[in-house]
Amino acid sequence: MTISASDVKKLRDMTGAGMMDAKKALSESSGDFDKAVKFLREKGLADSKKRADKEANQGTIGDYIHYQQDRAVSGVLVELACETDFVAKSEEFKNVAKQIAMHVAALKPEFVNIDEVPESRIDEEKDIIQKQSENEGKPAEVIEKIVEGKISSFYKDYVLNEQTFCNPDFYEGQVGTMIDELSGRLGEKIYIKKFSRIEVGA
Repeated sequence: MTISASDVKKLRDMTGAGMMDAKKALSESSGDFDKAVKFLREKGLADSKKRADKEANQGTIGDYIHYQQDRAVSGVLVELACETDFVAKSEEFKNVAKQIAMHVAALKPEFVNIDEVPESRIDEEKDIIQKQSENEGKPAEVIEKIVEGKISSFYKDYVLNEQTFCNPDFYEGQVGTMIDELSGRLGEKIYIKKFSRIEVGA
């Protein structure tokens, strides 16, 4: 079944769980919120509720400049937020921010989270996919699955937290999961607040 961004956000607000954990819980529970909350509690993933309402007003800026023929041609800034100055100054935290900046430079996401993608953009993508499938003579029940699959692929292409991290030597998995695991290790609310990318000629 398709799990909407608004449902994921609602469950995260209820439990304080990470984005990927909330998404998995809803999927495993067929969208039933009570069962999803129970799932997270059983897995010990709802404990971060104590941190959910805290202000993450500290952090660091990860940066990356790409050079080509001895000149800078693109650059990325990423704001990685946390709760305390202590964590913000840690080498692990700063290194993750740097790695994310390099990832953004390589994969060029447009959004941090799924809920930032305008509904109009998704509707447009769905309409294009549906018309392409219809022109190929696909039956209606197949088209629905094709649209669902390609929208999932769209998120993986354009949403930072949904993308597979570009350097498997540093981390194997999605960016969002990497951040959730970092939050668990360091014991603070941590998230990618925003990023900015600039490229010569773009």
